[in-house]
Amino acid sequence: MRESKKKGYAEMRAMARPGAPAEKIDWEMRPGGMLVQKRDETAEQSMSGATIRVKVSHGAVYHEVTISPYATFGDLKKLLVQPTGLQAREQRILYRGKEKDSGDYLHLVGVKDKAKVVLIEDPESRERKQEESRHNERILRTSKAVSAIKSEVDKLAERVLTVENDVHRRVEVPESEFDSLTEALMMLLLKLDGIEAFGDAKAQRRIQVRRVQKFVEALDALKMKNSSPPSVAAKEQSPAKNSSSSSNAAAIVVTTQWETFETSAGNFISTPPKPATTAIETDWERALFT
Repeated sequence: MRESKKKGYAEMRAMARPGAPAEKIDWEMRPGGMLVQKRDETAEQSMSGATIRVKVSHGAVYHEVTISPYATFGDLKKLLVQPTGLQAREQRILYRGKEKDSGDYLHLVGVKDKAKVVLIEDPESRERKQEESRHNERILRTSKAVSAIKSEVDKLAERVLTVENDVHRRVEVPESEFDSLTEALMMLLLKLDGIEAFGDAKAQRRIQVRRVQKFVEALDALKMKNSSPPSVAAKEQSPAKNSSSSSNAAAIVVTTQWETFETSAGNFISTPPKPATTAIETDWERALFT
């Protein structure tokens, strides 16, 4: 049966080229029982070294890529990472209107030299990038808002420092200055509370909130101190001085009296004894020896 098939193929080849000597053809049997012409490995090796140029359309931009016709669409995606800025997993390649998998071979789907394919970005990847871009824009906008409020807080901080110096020097400060500063600080506190911060901007907002709260507390303490002028403080101190001097005088008088008492008692103790004792002793001695 095999010999008959070989003869049949040889006859068909001879009939196709009349007058030409029959060429020797090598045949091989495939695992399925099909008789086919034996492959020329040398020819296949030369074909594998060949390259084709593929034109890739990406939006309004075209990229020309040189690649082996026996490569896969996954290999083509890797070559497009640098010129397009898209990772291989973010790419979708269409050929003749159909999306091709990364494992499909170019030559098996008919991609030839100067063929055109279309590259689009994966919709999920595009949506994810857009969300990241919107998030970054919110962070930038928040940072700018916090920075602007910080500048206003710095200006008010200088006024608070001036008021503090005046109060410590006993320079009377108008009450309206305290009220205006407190009101301005509270307005900034409301602005900070209305900012939806993200990332590092959240920490910066917290710092400014604490600064404003400390300035408000300092103004309340300075306002109370400023409400008591120096003349009142001096009057309050003078009665205390008079009472202390009178108490000292009383103490001196008491001490003097006590010293006087001690002196008189000392004189009383130091008085010499009466001579009665001597007289009695003399009489007793006389009675004893008589």
